[in-house]
Amino acid sequence: MSVTPIRLFGDPVLHRPAAPVVDFDAELRRLVDDLTDTMQAAGGAGLAAPQIGVGLRVFTWYVDGEVGHLVNPEVAPVGEEVQDGPEGCLSIPALRYDCRRHLHVVATGWNVHGDPVRVEGSELLARAIQHETDHLDGVLFVERLADADRAAALAEIRAAEWNGHGSYLPVVKVSPH
Repeated sequence: MSVTPIRLFGDPVLHRPAAPVVDFDAELRRLVDDLTDTMQAAGGAGLAAPQIGVGLRVFTWYVDGEVGHLVNPEVAPVGEEVQDGPEGCLSIPALRYDCRRHLHVVATGWNVHGDPVRVEGSELLARAIQHETDHLDGVLFVERLADADRAAALAEIRAAEWNGHGSYLPVVKVSPH
């Protein structure tokens, strides 16, 4: 188990869909431990494998005192209710914008041992599950923002001290989700 550097906005791994996990082995257990340690050290509510440079469909969360993980998640909304609320990302330090998400979701997948898992989440847990699953699809939360907020967020990213890419910013697509 170790704390691993978090990849920042602009890193190509954050914009690629992650591959499904096929081996439920010691390497996967180590990955989940690293994700959990890194997420907790950074004070995040979730962390996806691409954020530490691993292109696999795995994420962890820490919400309301509960730590969990999902491998190869599938997420579906429950009902039509949505929530608008502040959202941030460990790969985009210090940036927070209101983002619209489903209020309730159900996620299915597997644990590190290959056992089926079903997680029902509302509010913050639903937001974390959707946010981390987006990472596995190569989508960052800024792509879900309203046009004006997205433009403001990208301007903040350009000006951020952590942005070592100067004026370089990858093309941000609007998510169809």
